[in-house]
Amino acid sequence: MVRCYIALGANLGAANEQLEQALAALAQLPHSRLVAQSQLYRSPPMAGMQQPDYCNAVAALDTTLAPLALLDALQQIENQQGRQRSERWGARTLDLDLLLYGDQQITEPRLTVPHYGMAERAFVLLPLFELAPQLSLPNGDSLISLLANCPAQPLTRW
Repeated sequence: MVRCYIALGANLGAANEQLEQALAALAQLPHSRLVAQSQLYRSPPMAGMQQPDYCNAVAALDTTLAPLALLDALQQIENQQGRQRSERWGARTLDLDLLLYGDQQITEPRLTVPHYGMAERAFVLLPLFELAPQLSLPNGDSLISLLANCPAQPLTRW
């Protein structure tokens, strides 16, 4: 089993219910076990986009699925919950991002792990810290140092 961390986000419809439904789907993935989930957080949209606030969380998942198989499963959950991929950083019913896959560094056309933007996103780092405060990324950066250097962003509990 490999410990993976998955970021969840939604800002269309009942965003918190979208995340709860996604967490239930993660718990049902084959060859996987949902280990923990953070609290839900509210954050404003990125890049000043005019859209509703997001509901965000992070889940810890132990799995034997290969990275691309896990990515496919995450995208299937997104699609089942009505995800439309029409605009970068656009409003969405559900976004599932594979943040970390054990201590692996992966660069594939479809997948980059650690997730390329996590160091600048408090809405990812804070819920991840809630689950794994002593975590270090594969390059040796500690989660604590990433949080300390993350740009300030308004973030509240949902």
